[in-house]
This record gives sequence, structure tokens and C-alpha cells, in this order.
Amino acid sequence: MWQNKIILVILVSLLCALQYRLWFGKRSIPEYLALQAEVEQRQQQNANLTQRNKLLAADINDLKIGLDAIEERARNELGLIKEGETFYRIIPSLDSN
Repeated sequence: MWQNKIILVILVSLLCALQYRLWFGKRSIPEYLALQAEVEQRQQQNANLTQRNKLLAADINDLKIGLDAIEERARNELGLIKEGETFYRIIPSLDSN
């Protein structure tokens, strides 16, 4: 009779110890879920960076191949104009009713 109670107490305490470790210990379920969310976030960041790298590679390829891309960039980013061209700046009126 006493042996059954002792075995029961040992088994219950062992179960409690394992449950504690499962939920609160090192490598627990909440830690696993947090790491899984971090992995998903990193995968999304990697996908965004891969897309950006592809766009940059295409831009570099355009710059290496054609002068049109260089000219377009110079016009848009630096405001350069060709010789013989006239530059017009259109300023919107303050009274835009």
C-alpha cells in the first residue's frame, strides 16, 4: 500500500518536473515559437533583399550595356541637360484654387 503511494508521488513529481521543463525551461515551447517567428521574419527580410539585389543587378547591367540608361540617370538624378537644349522649370502657382 505504501509502495503504491510512493510510486504515485514519484511519478507525479516526475511529470511536474517534465512539464515545468517543457513550458518554462531551456528550449521550451514558447522559446521554440519565438525562434520560429524570428526565422520567418528573417526569411522575409532575405526575400526582400534578394529582390533588391536583382533590381540592382539589372540596373548595373543597364548601365554597363547602354548609354541611354546613363543619360536618363544623369538627367533625373543630377539635372543635367544636353548641349543645345533649353531647360524649363515649371513652378506651380501659390494660388491653386
